[in-house]
Amino acid sequence: MSTPDPAPVEIRGGVELPARRRDVELTTDDGLTLVGELALPLDREPVATIVALHPLPTAGGFMDSHVLRKAAGRLPALADVAVLRFNFRGVSSPRGRSEGEFGEGVAEAADLRAAVRFVAEQGLPAPWLVGWSFGTEVALMHGTDVDVAGLLLLSPPLHRATDDHLRAWNASEVPIVAVVPELDDYLRPEEARSRFAVVPRLEVVAVEGGKHLWVGEKQTTRVLTEIVARVAPAVALPLPSTWPAS
Repeated sequence: MSTPDPAPVEIRGGVELPARRRDVELTTDDGLTLVGELALPLDREPVATIVALHPLPTAGGFMDSHVLRKAAGRLPALADVAVLRFNFRGVSSPRGRSEGEFGEGVAEAADLRAAVRFVAEQGLPAPWLVGWSFGTEVALMHGTDVDVAGLLLLSPPLHRATDDHLRAWNASEVPIVAVVPELDDYLRPEEARSRFAVVPRLEVVAVEGGKHLWVGEKQTTRVLTEIVARVAPAVALPLPSTWPAS
């Protein structure tokens, strides 16, 4: 007698869908070892790669900050996307502690270079910088120095990134998308459009009812959908809500 197929699993919260996951270490130009995880599609090659840049360490941000953890838990299976997460220098998580000390977004330039270099060494395709809050500052301030396919900025506060940092992106043609919550604590859509106007091609996506921390399954799904729409545009949307996908 055949075994019935298992009931579909609802995709929400911390569910991890099938993927090839392994712990990795990144080595920076200044000799630090950063800890991280690489998640790959289970039985296919990835179509693109997310380099996940986490929120502010001094406010509790780390590689397991929930949107980035859920991207790694879901998108290799749902969108054939590779996800590299890592702790910036001086940051700890259950994976371990990255060496060094918090660098106020300046020293983290070396961390970003190490991550993008690792992606290249692994032969992974189309690396997109996906920053959240502080991670968007690192991407905007230092991303022009690395070879990437695009930038996706979640809840950008624009505290550290100056107009000069933004204008530097006009020398590049990579797509830049800022996903801005309507109710953000730091930068809301109208002000974001004004601040980002110095980069005319930058797209601002306003999320109605969204908040800086993207709490709740509805907001998480919206963020992951915006990521997939840019990073892997051939993937059919909306993303499935159960696994196996029907």
